[in-house]
Amino acid sequence: MYKFTLALKNQLLSSLLITNDLRIIVTMLQPTSLILVCLLPSPRDLEIARLLGWYRIPLRTAPKVVAVDYLAFYQPSAFGERGGKIEFVAEVRGHELTTRGELLKDEADHLRAREEYYKIQIGGLEKLKEPVVAEKWKRISFLYTTGEYLLSAKSLNDLVVDGDERLLLWRSLRERAENEQLYKTDLPEADIPPEVLMVLLGIKEWNGESDGKRNA
Repeated sequence: MYKFTLALKNQLLSSLLITNDLRIIVTMLQPTSLILVCLLPSPRDLEIARLLGWYRIPLRTAPKVVAVDYLAFYQPSAFGERGGKIEFVAEVRGHELTTRGELLKDEADHLRAREEYYKIQIGGLEKLKEPVVAEKWKRISFLYTTGEYLLSAKSLNDLVVDGDERLLLWRSLRERAENEQLYKTDLPEADIPPEVLMVLLGIKEWNGESDGKRNA
């Protein structure tokens, strides 16, 4: 189990952060906000996000663009009764490339300790007024969507951007990556086949079962 090396006085501070960080979602989230829906493997990872203000993504499985406005966290079956839904989002404040061993120093002997990971710096967790539930969707690695879709979504299927808007979303993501992403990746041109576009936006990931180990 992950152990936070905090003094008692910091534990008291952490209890105050619960009310501050788990606030109902505020107006900072705009309809045009770029959002990356991502897997939160375990309750431990929720605590890391809440208390330490970061989220990790293995570089080898990372989506093309991490320079987004918000992360939306999908909670799998590891969360028990709170699984199968999105309850929280967090504003993205930056990103850097590091190793798993640097992020989780108490797991220095882990098999992937030397692997490169994105460390996404985030603000306080914001709780959605109503959770976005999985319904028929059981698997998610990542999915890009917008604030407009998230603010009105009842289920994960409602987050999938439709039709011509998919190309507009990819163009926005591509422009953001070119201007703000610190670590460049190969980005396909804006005019690409629909089936390739679906893969880039994470839409084809939305089926099957999630084992909750994507970001282990």
